[in-house]
Amino acid sequence: MKLTNSLVSTLPWRRVALGLTLMGTLAGCVGPTVQDYAQERPELDLRQYFNGPLTAHGLFTDRSGKVVKRFTVRMTGTWKGDEGVLDEHFVYSDGTTQQRIWHLKHLGDGRYSGRADDVVGQAQGQTAGNAFHWNYVLALPVDGKVWNVNMDDWMYLMDGRTMLNRAAMSKFGVHLGDVTLSFMKE
Repeated sequence: MKLTNSLVSTLPWRRVALGLTLMGTLAGCVGPTVQDYAQERPELDLRQYFNGPLTAHGLFTDRSGKVVKRFTVRMTGTWKGDEGVLDEHFVYSDGTTQQRIWHLKHLGDGRYSGRADDVVGQAQGQTAGNAFHWNYVLALPVDGKVWNVNMDDWMYLMDGRTMLNRAAMSKFGVHLGDVTLSFMKE
């Protein structure tokens, strides 16, 4: 009987310890916020960086990390006040090409919205320090069908000319792959 009482008396502590462990694990799953980069320099102003000609080199990796496609993007950004256009021309490693024209709007306080023909609804984003984070749904053609995939897109200004970009793609909460780019301002 004494052994049983000892086990019972330790059960609440085990439950508390398990609960704390689970809470710590779940908290570790929460990603960074753009405000985590507020003190990082150089400070990113999209209206300044995406103004004029730029070139980007990128790749798409599937969820296992295998490179599925490589590409180069030549783009030109123009701004009139708080409204901008980013005209992107993609050339993929398989020889296919694509054009995407972003219509961007600075909303104040580092917030931006954007739209493009293959974006469902509006993209919403925020800058802080050297980082820009935005989310949008991309209508992606796959094997003759169009999949609406969620894009969790992060950009980091490295210096006055170089920006790195990584976007995670998912559908129904399932990670499909990542797009990684290196932008160079000309």
